[in-house]
Amino acid sequence: MKQTLEKLHHYETIDRASACELLLQVTSGYCNEAEIAAFISVFKMRNSTIEELNGFRDAMMMKCIPMDTKGQQTLDIVGTGGDGKNTFNISTTSAMVVAGCGIKVTKHGNHAATSISGSSDVLQYLGYSFTTDNDVLNRQLDEANICFLHAPLFHSAMKHVSATRQHLGLRTLFNTMGPICNPAQPKAQTLGVSHLSLIRTYHYLLQETGQQYCIAHSLDGYDEISLTGKFKIVTPTEEQMYHPEDLNQKIISPEALHCGSSVKDAAVILLNILTGKGTKAQMQVVVANSAFAIRCAKPELSLQDCMEMATASIVSGNAYQSFKKIIKH
Repeated sequence: MKQTLEKLHHYETIDRASACELLLQVTSGYCNEAEIAAFISVFKMRNSTIEELNGFRDAMMMKCIPMDTKGQQTLDIVGTGGDGKNTFNISTTSAMVVAGCGIKVTKHGNHAATSISGSSDVLQYLGYSFTTDNDVLNRQLDEANICFLHAPLFHSAMKHVSATRQHLGLRTLFNTMGPICNPAQPKAQTLGVSHLSLIRTYHYLLQETGQQYCIAHSLDGYDEISLTGKFKIVTPTEEQMYHPEDLNQKIISPEALHCGSSVKDAAVILLNILTGKGTKAQMQVVVANSAFAIRCAKPELSLQDCMEMATASIVSGNAYQSFKKIIKH
């Protein structure tokens, strides 16, 4: 460990296998807090290479509890966080809408780090029971087309770095890794990023997985399609800038996306949208994000078809039914 840290502090890089071995040491309890802090600090001061990030992901997937989807192909919808915009739970709500379209969703998420309400916070408040029980999760997938994977349960090895991360109070490479370490290894993923520079990083990382993916970034800093201005979409075959008008939508104000001041406020917004009672702006944003997620899972569909499917999922009550079915388990 000390030799590798010395190398890293001299701005040298390490290969994929070495990065994997390094993180395995860090997450296996072999390192003291000072060593963990040094490790985190190195990758806070400089960007990780794609080789290093691939190695770190290898280690995290080796240490996590896997979910076996029994051969079912699934989709994940997640954001990197860190945009400081205090939006309602757009990706979580969109996940329910996509599930209401009959697309299987294995949503991976956590408690909030930089916002009022993370996906785990709002779902736990609404009565969802976190579990790693494969039978329960697959039953939810079968009945509701969606299940939720609470990251701390599946990535329990992260407990060895949690205290140091909390003491530092900074976003670290673990925040970068979380969105691409879904224990179900979904075949499709939509990923919202808070910084334009992250698009290229995740583009290279996801290219190697063989997944179908859609990376989204709103140019005013949202880690999702906010419809507050132009946004960029990157897929394996497309790199395109969009304006809300391209979706037949008007630009909306940032204030229209705020989640309130508590998890309860966020939960009310989620339920209102799923029951067709959300504000026009809230509904627009969820439909837009859901549409790009649907197209990620079904790239043969047009964007207009996907917008219509997302809208129908809400109007028909299917999205709300998917939500109710996972809460009852």
